[in-house]
Amino acid sequence: MKKPYLIIITLFFVNAGMAQWYWQNPLPQGNSLNSVMFPSSNVGYAVGEFGSIIKTTDGGNNWEVLTSGTTYPLSSVYFTDNNMGYAAGYNGIVLKTIDGGENWITQSSGTTRNLNSVFFLDDSTGYAVGGTYLSSAAGIIIKTTNGGETWNTIVNTPMGLNSVCFPNADTGYAVGWGGTIVKTTDGGANWTALASGTNSGLASVSFVNANTGFAVGDAIIKTTNGGATWSTLLTSGNWLKSVFFTNADTGYVLGFGGTVLETTNGGANWDTISASSQFLFSIYFTNATTGYAVGEYGTIVHTNDAGTNWNSSLNGTLLDLRSVSFTGNNNGYAVGDSGTILKTTDGGENWNVLSTGSGDFLRSVFFINPDTGYIVGFNNFTHSRVILKTTNGATSWDSLSNGESGMLLSVFFTDANIGYIAGMEGIIKTTDGGITWTPLVTTAWNCLNSVYFVDTNTGYAAGDYGTIVKTTDAGSTWTNVSANTGAILSSVYFTDPDTGYAVGYSPGIILKTTDGGATWATKENTSEVYFSVNFISSDTGFVVGSGILKTTDGGTTWNVLNCPGEWLLLSGSFPDANTGYAVGQFGTIIATKNGGGLPVEVNEIPPVSSTLKLYPNPTSCNLTIEAPEKGTVFVYNLNGMLLLQREMTESTATIDVSALPGGVYLVKLIGVKGVQVGKFVKQ
Repeated sequence: MKKPYLIIITLFFVNAGMAQWYWQNPLPQGNSLNSVMFPSSNVGYAVGEFGSIIKTTDGGNNWEVLTSGTTYPLSSVYFTDNNMGYAAGYNGIVLKTIDGGENWITQSSGTTRNLNSVFFLDDSTGYAVGGTYLSSAAGIIIKTTNGGETWNTIVNTPMGLNSVCFPNADTGYAVGWGGTIVKTTDGGANWTALASGTNSGLASVSFVNANTGFAVGDAIIKTTNGGATWSTLLTSGNWLKSVFFTNADTGYVLGFGGTVLETTNGGANWDTISASSQFLFSIYFTNATTGYAVGEYGTIVHTNDAGTNWNSSLNGTLLDLRSVSFTGNNNGYAVGDSGTILKTTDGGENWNVLSTGSGDFLRSVFFINPDTGYIVGFNNFTHSRVILKTTNGATSWDSLSNGESGMLLSVFFTDANIGYIAGMEGIIKTTDGGITWTPLVTTAWNCLNSVYFVDTNTGYAAGDYGTIVKTTDAGSTWTNVSANTGAILSSVYFTDPDTGYAVGYSPGIILKTTDGGATWATKENTSEVYFSVNFISSDTGFVVGSGILKTTDGGTTWNVLNCPGEWLLLSGSFPDANTGYAVGQFGTIIATKNGGGLPVEVNEIPPVSSTLKLYPNPTSCNLTIEAPEKGTVFVYNLNGMLLLQREMTESTATIDVSALPGGVYLVKLIGVKGVQVGKFVKQ
């Protein structure tokens, strides 16, 4: 019974708490990474934007995406051993794991200021620093002596702090904006401001012993007397983000632009190495020769020869993808900038590059059947039309354009011969499978970004300034059925001739009609951007853009789904109720195989078998927990939000739950023997 039990536990806490979408390109994931740290030669972690955490157990050859439980950007990671670690980031968030990242709990840091760096001396004692450039409460240093159960503010500074480093238990340094450097020699009880010799910002600090250290920002500075004096080694025109020294002589500094600066003589001279084409934000070496750096778009590079050569662990394209289309659950295509065409035949587990590197901006892909498909766009340099057709499943493509000018943005076919393309100049139509194209009357229309046909005769197109036009005679005539909005409408979709949706931005908007466009109901959210709308039935539909929305009641309500990426999603394709794909900026491809996920309801919780005893149950005040071992207890609501955390020093403990609202709650105990889960009702 043990194996099924563990599977149930894993599914609940991952599924309830976080996204049901996962990365397919780039891999392992595409969010920018801000910090990397290796507690041992093979085990390493990196954290970044959108709550991203990744892990390797084979020295960086392979990385897995972990579930952090937050979408706040994470700025720093530190592990005391392979299993116990911390991550800190925006809004004062501090996360802790004791099981190698399988589970993360949110700790109360006592601040809402951004935390930029975290450093632990041992399992119990750690520091985090943060703040902003300049404000009434800029810099902050917080400390814990009980493994993060409580954090206390020990000092505030006029300028925000970006990095903290302790060469020993008593001596520590923190650096930040305005050339700020502060030092403690009594384990953080007191801090003294040091004169750095610069008014520029400092982003990172590294000490090789109590006296010799380096700090970087707009310059590289060095001290050999514990910070009493600092000398400038190098002034940089680029912002230097991270510094790491393997010994007193050999060190590395990351600069914007993917360059690594290396010194082998204590900073007297620096050599420039091109490690990546992307910006790098953090560097860490496990020994004299093996190092890792991470940066934007999920970039991971590593060296095995002390920085002479760097290899990338990030796989896949980083070019913007503008459109995705699946002909079934397994066969799909994505197209985008620089002539990029990708194809999958296994549901996105592998995406093969068919074409890339041209000056064509490909904006829309549409397949009539698994063999026959069309791609449209325009050439970025000449602004001439691009129309491509395949009849052999993308083995080869024929160009159907003859140099005509125009920016084509959306393509739709009603059968093998009849198709429509919308764009900057309006709509063109073919009746012979794309051999010839006829312009339709478009003189009074604004740029049209999307075209969709419900049947052979009835079609709609949407575009700038709220423009929506309709035809009921296969495009011979069009009627203006525009909504009363100035928004840019980017996508239109109809579930039947009368019921349809249009979405857009400036402001973020979702429109619905039930009378063929005669009237439109409006749902606006000025802070959002919507690029694509798809329905798989009359009730169930998805919108993608600055996030993912789902409706199961025909657009009456929209649920925000958890999304694993920080970049804009520009197109979606949903072959069935469970399977979906979304593509977007910087090569983003994410997928779901279970409908995207929704908040877990009480009656959806699977029964669990556990030796964890909870009583009285229901309870109105105190809850007694009886467990087979000691450990850390976490109490979650049914949305996966952590509400309480306690250490069990004995096999039985009582916690006060009187402050919790009435409802059903989950209790999780993490101990040496594994994870135990129970459920109780608060009256």
